[in-house]
Amino acid sequence: MNTGSSLKFSSLPHGKSDNLEVTEGYTATTLIRWGDPLFPGMAVFDPNTLTAEEQKKRFGYNNDYIAYMPLEGSSSHGLLCVNQEYSIARLMFPEALLKNYGAALGRIEMAAHGHSVLEIRKEAGRWRVVQESRHTRFLNGLDTVFILTGPAAGHARMQTSADPSGTKVIGTYSNCAGGKTPWGTVLFCEENVDLYFSGTTSDEVEKGNHDRLGIKKKGRYRWAEFDKRFRIDEEPREPNRFGWVVEYDPYDPQSTPKKRTALGRLKHESATPVACPDGRIAIYSGDDQKNEYLYRFVTAKRWNPQDRAANADLLDEGTLSAARFEEDGTLRWLPLVFGHGPLTPENGFHSQADVLIETRRAADLLGATPMDRPEDIEAHPTTGHVFVSLTHNETKTKANKANPRTPNPHGHILELIPPSADHAAEVFRWEIFLLAGDPFDAASGARYAEGIARNDYFSSPDNLAFDPQGRLWVATDGMDEMLGVNDGVYAMETSGAARALPRHFLNVPLGAEATGPEFTPDGTTFFLSVQHPGDNKGSFFDAPSTRWPDFDPSLPPRPSVIAVTREDGGKSGNRMLAAHTA
Repeated sequence: MNTGSSLKFSSLPHGKSDNLEVTEGYTATTLIRWGDPLFPGMAVFDPNTLTAEEQKKRFGYNNDYIAYMPLEGSSSHGLLCVNQEYSIARLMFPEALLKNYGAALGRIEMAAHGHSVLEIRKEAGRWRVVQESRHTRFLNGLDTVFILTGPAAGHARMQTSADPSGTKVIGTYSNCAGGKTPWGTVLFCEENVDLYFSGTTSDEVEKGNHDRLGIKKKGRYRWAEFDKRFRIDEEPREPNRFGWVVEYDPYDPQSTPKKRTALGRLKHESATPVACPDGRIAIYSGDDQKNEYLYRFVTAKRWNPQDRAANADLLDEGTLSAARFEEDGTLRWLPLVFGHGPLTPENGFHSQADVLIETRRAADLLGATPMDRPEDIEAHPTTGHVFVSLTHNETKTKANKANPRTPNPHGHILELIPPSADHAAEVFRWEIFLLAGDPFDAASGARYAEGIARNDYFSSPDNLAFDPQGRLWVATDGMDEMLGVNDGVYAMETSGAARALPRHFLNVPLGAEATGPEFTPDGTTFFLSVQHPGDNKGSFFDAPSTRWPDFDPSLPPRPSVIAVTREDGGKSGNRMLAAHTA
């Protein structure tokens, strides 16, 4: 029994179902699936006849981060802004088509990447997509133009044969998590961009740069076979145009998305803005790879709550820092500024653009703390404490105080404490919030609050969200591999007797990852991305491990966004989602 918890729903057992499961008293409905039309008058989805041009008008693949942006302040009418992170050809296309893989299928994959904006409305207790909306758009990986801004824009290392200006980029890839600015724009993050490029270069500067980002001679995708942009030997600078945080205005369908280079180039998992007491904005980001770092960007100028347009280019000036966790429980932010410390020409940095293009190497030289695969970062809406998910690092051989387990197959969550909630401060305090894993197995080293139940422990914390009442919700990625059960969603208090005492709320289907947790402002709807359902070993289009959500023998599993609401519609007295009395 979670004594002292305001979470009153019943804990859901761990599971291995091919279907989605949510705890008693709640309903999960599928809002939109891969391939669903974004515009009216389109044909029913058929993956066998899909084209790239058609995919640009349909919901993309492997939805991840979700931002709910209210229209006129409403919690029942708004814009849903969703990342489409990556594609999985063996689950998207029948084997007969894959045998002849070429530009046609590759372009469909490109068109399935990106970021969607949907207008949604709740009517008679059920959410629907408004296809007739003027807001609908898909910032896709095939032909959407993105503008580079900030210190690296136009630099020689950003220039290519197709773009001698170094300021215009076609496409965006591997969009993972993101954030919402106080002035109503959306940030989304380019993460594993190394996977899209193939080949080698004789340019020693770029070769070292590619190596540090993890680019291999042969990438995961085959796009280099038909598009020279992805061939390193022909376009060695093209990778430098990816790995950034993108900002755009979802309320203006004509706005141009901008890659904000001042926030650094890395495998961004998140970009979480928080207002500082002096009006500047801090943005937290994790570099989602084992033994990489945490980062913080602080704007040079204050944001203007009275003039939205005045904040249009606020993210082009400021200071990017990497985190060093000290043994005494303090955290020091190390500025990544050209000319300071080792960030000089002697070490290959000739401008701030170089520092930002090679953010990882700059952080190496400054002595940032290697972390156990840093993922999402979220700030508590009341206390300002910052929570960081470290998913896992099962091959780790060297521990540090902030990442104490060697190896760490289950991950953990840190709590960062800025002084007086000043997110621009140079020094924070920090502590370990919980160590994930099975607490009934002493060898796991798991640590939660006393009283953890057998249904409620988890592994591999990934995305985080706070509900309006300040409870922390954790979506997991990797429990199948680490614990032999499906991934899911867990909620908990961050203070009081039930601090760090999770309660299990939802399971996603076989092979899927739970990601993108998001609440409406009134807390009555919980949105979640169900990413890569059926992505198990030996699973493919013609014989998947699940056919969720359609369970139609003619359709493969389809990544989808779900909306979770209370079955009683809020009639029991407290409409907040998690306050339901079981």
